[in-house]
Amino acid sequence: MTRTTTVIDIGGTHMRWADWSLERGLGERGRMPTPSFYRHPDFPVSRLQALLVDAICEMPPQGKDAVAGISFGAAMNHLTGTVYASAPLWADHEVPFDLLSALNRQRSDVDWRVVNDVTAALLHVISTPLCAQDRKVMLVTVSTGIAARTIDRITGHMPFDAGGLQGEIGHLPAAAALAGEPVVLNCDCGAPEHLSAYASGRGIAKMAQVLRERQPCEWAASMPGRRMAEGYSLEEAFKAGVCAHDSMAIMLLNAVTAPVADVLRTALCLDPDLDRIILTGGVAVSLGEHYRTSVISHLNRQGLYLTGKLHPRWAEDRIVVYEADCLIGAGIAATMEARQ
Repeated sequence: MTRTTTVIDIGGTHMRWADWSLERGLGERGRMPTPSFYRHPDFPVSRLQALLVDAICEMPPQGKDAVAGISFGAAMNHLTGTVYASAPLWADHEVPFDLLSALNRQRSDVDWRVVNDVTAALLHVISTPLCAQDRKVMLVTVSTGIAARTIDRITGHMPFDAGGLQGEIGHLPAAAALAGEPVVLNCDCGAPEHLSAYASGRGIAKMAQVLRERQPCEWAASMPGRRMAEGYSLEEAFKAGVCAHDSMAIMLLNAVTAPVADVLRTALCLDPDLDRIILTGGVAVSLGEHYRTSVISHLNRQGLYLTGKLHPRWAEDRIVVYEADCLIGAGIAATMEARQ
């Protein structure tokens, strides 16, 4: 008997959902904006959370035996399911939110399973042929937010600290520069100089604004500047510039990948057991090989001590860009929990 699960991916910008089964895969996808402080700046977080719960509860079908797997873009305790914070959704709000209890109060007929979106993405990727020969895999998502997750694919062990957390790299201290001058920006969480402040989707938009202000004439003459003057979004204009090897677009790309490369360099130095590092998320996937090439260029210029000279391709051979699907990962997570 085929068991169908409603799978839901809650991102910082959009929510997506579909029906999924191990045998048939994903059905038709739905999509809607996620209620967030960016979209509703005057709403208190409690109202944003209530809107979120209402939206989620509309997605599973009515009736007994409904199962829903949720991939949630938030820092959460994987040991208890408590949501600690989500800077893209709730800014600097850090009051713990028991999402699972809120869902059960509203739809007790549904068997809810909630995991972090990076966990879901990693579970999907390690189920694909890409990682068939790998033991230890790290996935880094670069999108509205930034985070990482590592798993031992053979044992299935995914370590967490005392707070049930792992890989919240988006809120690690970071440094960035443009046109040779340092840049200081605030993260969505309110703190200055976090990785997400520079390298997330919103961070890139802020970095682009700094570049426009520092070099207005050069920006206006660049492909991103011209495209934006024609009405294209920054995302579209930036991608077009990168693909065309526009000098300003490449300068911006290299500036926002530098702090990401810093984190990956440290990860590889501390954990040489990593067989694969997968870059995913809207930013990395949209720019594809251009994004990977930029990251690798930083590692080639400032690589791992001695290893970079003795084995120049050691880091490069481990890093790939791949489009992970959190919906599939949410379904896999729900299936795993049902078997336990």
